[in-house]
Amino acid sequence: MASLQEVSNRQEITDQIYRYCRAMDRIDHELGYSIWHEGGTADYGHNFQGTGRGFIDHVCAQHAGLQQHSHQVSNIIIELDGDSAGSEAYVTATLRLLRENRVMQMTVISRYVDTWSRRDGRWALDHRIAVMEMDEMREVVPMMEHDRARRDRTDPSYAVLKA
Repeated sequence: MASLQEVSNRQEITDQIYRYCRAMDRIDHELGYSIWHEGGTADYGHNFQGTGRGFIDHVCAQHAGLQQHSHQVSNIIIELDGDSAGSEAYVTATLRLLRENRVMQMTVISRYVDTWSRRDGRWALDHRIAVMEMDEMREVVPMMEHDRARRDRTDPSYAVLKA
């Protein structure tokens, strides 16, 4: 049976994975930086290899040119070893953009294979390997115009979550 500390550690790591997705969808640099330790690294294959902070800057710039995006995470497995941990999370990112006056939707299915450590009581990423499984792009016809979601800190969630 898992100890209360193990359950707490798993939840803290899971929350960090969720915060990463929120940072990407809201284009929130500061929130994105917070999931990596200083000097943490990111390996997204041919798309990016470098620091976690550098990756956040890179992907937020890429996402700024899109209309909408949503990252969904599932199947999170975490193996704890004291103040170190490894995890794997399945991710589906759905992104929309305009191309030649057509609404295009990209779907990218991947896994985050992460190495974590707890320093000064805080779990954060030391290294992430993004493993892309499949992707697609297709034209879509939106059912309606959605006007509540914001891709910054004016999104309604910030008023509720206070962070």
